[in-house]
Amino acid sequence: MTDLRHHLRGLWLPLVTPFRDGRLDETSLKRLTRHYTAEAVDGFILGATSGEGMTLRTAELERLVATVRDEMAAARRSVPILLGLSGADTQAMQDRLDESADWPIDGYLIASPYYVRPSQRGLLAHFERLADHAAWPLALYNIPYRTAVNMTNQTLLRLAEHPNIVGLKDCCASRDQTIALLRDRPKGFRVLTGEDANYHEALSDGADGGILLSAHIETATFAAVQSELKRGNADAALARWQEVAELTRLLFTEPSPAPAKYWLWRTGLIDSPEVRLPMVEIGSELAATLDREIERRVKVAA
Repeated sequence: MTDLRHHLRGLWLPLVTPFRDGRLDETSLKRLTRHYTAEAVDGFILGATSGEGMTLRTAELERLVATVRDEMAAARRSVPILLGLSGADTQAMQDRLDESADWPIDGYLIASPYYVRPSQRGLLAHFERLADHAAWPLALYNIPYRTAVNMTNQTLLRLAEHPNIVGLKDCCASRDQTIALLRDRPKGFRVLTGEDANYHEALSDGADGGILLSAHIETATFAAVQSELKRGNADAALARWQEVAELTRLLFTEPSPAPAKYWLWRTGLIDSPEVRLPMVEIGSELAATLDREIERRVKVAA
């Protein structure tokens, strides 16, 4: 395992979970792991939103983690793994932390409680209890347009003081809030954007990296955006960003991760575009659009 506070930066991939005939497709999962372990990826998120984690049983989550870790070992390159968890019952979340305490992970990505809309005091108490209880460090996930409650910067800065809370996946949808958090955060508290379409903007504002579903495609280009910015090459970073900016729209035209799974299936990285209900596979119109974009990018690469 790693020092998560040190490694929570750069380009993290919220890995899709491949299915076939209703089951976890371990063959495709191994292929995905081999492929992205060889790319410029700094860490994996498993079983979160992009990984359809809310449809995965505990045994499937455990198998998912074990398969990815084993495949990385076989490839002789290891990157940190965060397990995505979400829930609206603090005690049930503690139970999930206990169930996964001895899994080969490096930490958790935990979303705000959904639907119940707790107060800021409730959010603070919820995450402090989980952080006190967890065997591994926590990264918070603030995504109010899914959970119906926004963690304010006052709450986030209080939580950032906890020794077992090391960072944030930021989807607050407010640039002003993000900039203020980046300005006021304590040293060592990492902020990674989860808004694919705002990746370049967030990095320019000082974010430490991104957790990006779109980086399943053109992974090296997404990584190069940050590399060029770090080197002070703003024009080069913008040019690389413009190569992939349209992907961040296309891959969210229908509910994610169905479009990305279709792309990965069409390009041979997974054996089926299958998703689990209530998600459904993409419609024929988007499929045709993605096919044209895949063909175009193949021609450009050639």
